[in-house]
Order: sequence, then C-alpha cells, then structure tokens
Amino acid sequence: MLQGQTHDPEVKELLQEVNAKVESYNNIQIDFKYVLENDSENIRQETRGKITLSGDKYALDILGVQRLFDGETLYTISPEDEEVTISKDNSEDDNTISPSALLTFYESGYNYKLDISQLKFGRKIQYIKLTPIDSEAEIKYALLGVDTKTKHIYNLIEIGENDTKTTLTILAFKTNIPLPKSFFKFNASEYYDYYINNLD
Repeated sequence: MLQGQTHDPEVKELLQEVNAKVESYNNIQIDFKYVLENDSENIRQETRGKITLSGDKYALDILGVQRLFDGETLYTISPEDEEVTISKDNSEDDNTISPSALLTFYESGYNYKLDISQLKFGRKIQYIKLTPIDSEAEIKYALLGVDTKTKHIYNLIEIGENDTKTTLTILAFKTNIPLPKSFFKFNASEYYDYYINNLD
C-alpha cells in the first residue's frame, strides 16, 4: 500500500506496478554495483555485490562478507576474520534501507513525484523523486529509476544531507530461481572453527 503524498496518479500507478511485479515472484536474485561519491571530500568508492530475496529473508554478499537473514536472525559471516556475528536484524533502526526492503522501501515514508526520463542501453528509465517525510532523515532525496517496459527497478540514487551520493545499479535481475529449502538457513557445522559472536 503506497502512502506517499502525491497528486500525480501516474507516479502512484507506476509504483504500484513495480510493487505488484516484485510481489509476483517467489524469489529474486540481483547482481548490483554500489558507488559512494562525495566530491567535496574527493571520495569515490565502488563495489559489487549480490543479493537473493524471498519475502523477508535475504542473503547478501558484499565486500567479502555474507549477511544471511532467515526471517528472524541475522548472521554476518566474515571469512577473512573467521567470525560469525549473530544478531537481530536491526536495519529498521538505521537510516539505511534494509536489504529485504530493497525493492519496496518506497511504499511509506516518502513524498514522490515524477522526475526526468532517460534512455539507458536502449531502455527507457523513468525516474521518480522521493523526498523523506521525516525532516530528520539523513537523505535529502532519492531518485528511483524504473524500467518502464519491465517495471523492474534499474537503479537508486540517494543524495545525503552531507552531499554524499550513493548509487545502486542493478546489473542482473533473475526471478523464481530454484533454491534449496536450506538456502537462507545458517549451517553452524560449516563454520565450526569460526569465532561465534552472539549479540543477543
């Protein structure tokens, strides 16, 4: 249910189509590129990752670390440190978008309006400007790029209060892939020699 404050029915309809498309899949696997930039600080960092989503569950691989959320417990697995951190998924407490809500975060908490459209690799991308309703939010606004043909999200650009720009671009989007039932389950026997840090 979209709760943004807008008078543009075209935006609302497009977001509802995106949401319906996401909810029609059993699972989604995304390869993505994540870029963080701050020109005034002369910072540019780029990394790639992969996330598999199914309902509230997710498996996220980025920067050599895997985050596995089984719907109740978050396991952060660091092979480099040979450590597993076990905690509740507290991403709702942060000002960041939870991995499990990556494709539906815009449903509440934002005002939205139509922005520019661009051709990217032969695809028409319609941008929607999302402005947080919360005046204390750490981002000024976000631009959500939607492929008008597939109704899939193409990218998300966030502009922070400190002028930091983060861009998440979806490179590959696979749906309804066959996953074993244990895909989102943490198998402790695979990490018997790791340090287990239980925060709960």
